[in-house]
Amino acid sequence: MIELLLILCIVAAIIAIESKNLLSSIISLGGVGFSLAIIMLFLSAPDVAFVQILVEVVMLIILIRATINRDVTEVKCKREFFGMIFGMALVTVLLGILLMGIQTLPEFGTALVNASAESVPAKYYIENGLAQTGSANIVTGVLLDYRAYDTLGEATVLFTAIIGAIAILRKKKTNE
Repeated sequence: MIELLLILCIVAAIIAIESKNLLSSIISLGGVGFSLAIIMLFLSAPDVAFVQILVEVVMLIILIRATINRDVTEVKCKREFFGMIFGMALVTVLLGILLMGIQTLPEFGTALVNASAESVPAKYYIENGLAQTGSANIVTGVLLDYRAYDTLGEATVLFTAIIGAIAILRKKKTNE
């Protein structure tokens, strides 16, 4: 399933790069971001997925608002058949993936962590954090040693969103 989502991300990224319409590029870029958020859910990183969704929603709102007055296109009566079929297939695939993800969620009210003292990692982190990480600040030790991949994922999401916004909103140089 993750492979299908990665292929979807690559296709949407190519559409975003090659599209002549700025609004279509931004929407395709949003498809890349939301697909990455779904991938993060499948990889059991809901906090990274949450950050990704927040960044995507804010980025899409800002970028669509910035391009509405810039990108004027004529509406033609003839619709592109391939584009419509591709869009409907894409929406169907994403809805299927969403339904599969919802089915894997635990029943509402089910505890995800056993309440016993042995299952709570906080005690372990406090007792062994300084010796294992070398950091006097336990929060820093947890973020950069025990949960380093998670922190790297969140930083990557934010960095990618900033680079994408800069790439789309940059001004083109004119030779004068």
